[in-house]
Amino acid sequence: MGKVAVIMGSTSDLPVMQDAIDILEGFDIEVEVDIVSAHRTPEKLFDYGKNAHNRDIQVIIAGAGGAAHLPGMIASLSPLPVIGVPVKSSNSIDGWDSVLSILQMPGGVPVATVALDGAKNAGILAAQIIGCSDKCVLDKILVYKEGLKEKVIEGAKKVQK
Repeated sequence: MGKVAVIMGSTSDLPVMQDAIDILEGFDIEVEVDIVSAHRTPEKLFDYGKNAHNRDIQVIIAGAGGAAHLPGMIASLSPLPVIGVPVKSSNSIDGWDSVLSILQMPGGVPVATVALDGAKNAGILAAQIIGCSDKCVLDKILVYKEGLKEKVIEGAKKVQK
């Protein structure tokens, strides 16, 4: 089974990024979690980006607020798919700076970007990527999606008159 890395620029991002960790663990996917700051630990960022694939990681989820350079820099260094999570931080311009920094990547350096504080969807997307080559994970995603459908059907029954 594949492993997913969940990295973030600082510990203040963890409350948001925990949603990705939780959903991945719910799919029984091994998760590696670390703090990798693009601005404060650039040497660690370079090492992480260049070597994550050597540790059996298949997908990297990178969350960052403010200038949010972490996802793009990791994507520039790694051959792995990178999913960026813009985090609305205390120094953010209502989160838009993070969204645009991650979303507007140059050609050749893709970062799949989810919604502001959308770490749960990042975890689901990472699981779906792994599910392309792991039937066990794919089956769990199918069950999860069926559960989403059932919640909507049950909710509709409660409001219908």
